[in-house]
Amino acid sequence: MEPVHEFSVTASPDRCLLEIYDADAYLGDDQAWEESRRSVVAGNGYHLYLHSLQPRIPVRISIRIWEQKPPPPSADAEGHTAISLDSATGLLVISQLTLGPAGEMTLPQPGVYVGNAWWSGRQAASKYYDEVLEQLSDWTLQQISDAWSACPAEERYVLDLCYTRPSPEEEEDD
Repeated sequence: MEPVHEFSVTASPDRCLLEIYDADAYLGDDQAWEESRRSVVAGNGYHLYLHSLQPRIPVRISIRIWEQKPPPPSADAEGHTAISLDSATGLLVISQLTLGPAGEMTLPQPGVYVGNAWWSGRQAASKYYDEVLEQLSDWTLQQISDAWSACPAEERYVLDLCYTRPSPEEEEDD
């Protein structure tokens, strides 16, 4: 079984966080933000926060849309959690917080999507980040940037989702 739609982007965590939200859901959610620090991925229905253990090395975010219930997380997943995301506009923004958007994904249709989020490489990227910090002494910005780019581990977050129903706003318009 293959996803019917897939989008991937590389993004840099800002303050160890990344955010995925509907294009019209401008206001963040401090409670979900804090929960992501404990559970890695957390949200409020309109926003999802992904919590990295390091604030600099780019990570890979993939959003896959399935026709039916998504498959279980990959065998190499370090963890996973159930998620729900309501996108009334059908446009998801992948944000690096103060660094700005890393990309946008147009969903097959607006509405409520459910499934799971899973992640891998999180611990290894964090370990590499800490090792580089221990070695820093009189490094140039280019050397530091090159070190982040040379991370041997790919930190990856995957959202496997399927459409379940129209957004509540859409239901009211009918």
